[in-house]
Amino acid sequence: MSTASERARMPSIRDVARLAGVSHQTVSRVLNDHPSIRPETKAKVLDAISVLDYRPNLAARALVTSRTNTLGILSATIGEFGPTSSIASIEDAAREEGYSVSTLNLAATTPEAIGNAVRQLAREQVDGIVVLAPQVRVFHVLRGMAVEMPFVTLQTASGSDGVSLSADQVAGARAATEHLIGLGHSDILHLAGPQDWIEAESRMRGYLDALREADLPTFPPIRGDWTADFGYFAGQELSRRRDFTAIFAANDLMAIGLMHGFRDAEVRVPQDVSVVGFDDIPVAAHVTPTLTTVHQDFPELGRRAVRILLAQIRGEQTPASGQLQPTLRMRESATSR
Repeated sequence: MSTASERARMPSIRDVARLAGVSHQTVSRVLNDHPSIRPETKAKVLDAISVLDYRPNLAARALVTSRTNTLGILSATIGEFGPTSSIASIEDAAREEGYSVSTLNLAATTPEAIGNAVRQLAREQVDGIVVLAPQVRVFHVLRGMAVEMPFVTLQTASGSDGVSLSADQVAGARAATEHLIGLGHSDILHLAGPQDWIEAESRMRGYLDALREADLPTFPPIRGDWTADFGYFAGQELSRRRDFTAIFAANDLMAIGLMHGFRDAEVRVPQDVSVVGFDDIPVAAHVTPTLTTVHQDFPELGRRAVRILLAQIRGEQTPASGQLQPTLRMRESATSR
């Protein structure tokens, strides 16, 4: 229980009004973003809030506005570099707008687990949800549940409701493959991600499109699981066949494991086999050889997601937001044939 002195140190809405020289009703209108407030008045109130470090009573505000100023994040990818970067950016952007964030990680992507997670966020009365769950089945379940609150997804999925936001995975994979083709490689394998993952399918499509347009042979993809361990296993196995000169891996962890497997099998990268990854995780620039890869701006995806979701919540026009274009980072792991 707080003491009397602690309570005395906690500024109230009337303290803000007194310092700003306005009524407490005016402060309330500013907090609720009422359109009738003049800009100069709003500036005075916000300055007073900053000086006093005033924190609104969110429970009381929710009774008046029917909002809790809380956003939910539904994620099946905690611990991976890209989604983790996006989540941190979502939290920062939400905080700047006066929102807190409640994150739920899906340990499984079964319909029951997804339904339980959505119901949990609904019980917390979040105002909207950002979905970072890149399996197609997640969106099938969400569509079947007819989720009533606004939500935005960070991957595009066929049939998903809400607003979809993504980097152009197909274009990124195409650029990676075209880079290898431009270096003179014609026998290029693809170490793909798991089935049912949206990014895996998009990156495979970009790889196949580039080969078809160059009239080069295609090979059956090697289905991986995104991990460096699988990449290492693939490198060991592939070292026994020499019908290729380059590999495009669907993410950097598999690419790094692949190079390790090749090294232990005495296959040289890039002299014997060129390797390109995807994501540009921080360690990609510090392995040997340094990894050529496709860079994605994960923090910007998070910021855009918050802008779009808040526009939905506030009934505003959704800001235009085309796909982010990945860029190729050329390093040492790929060289001319």
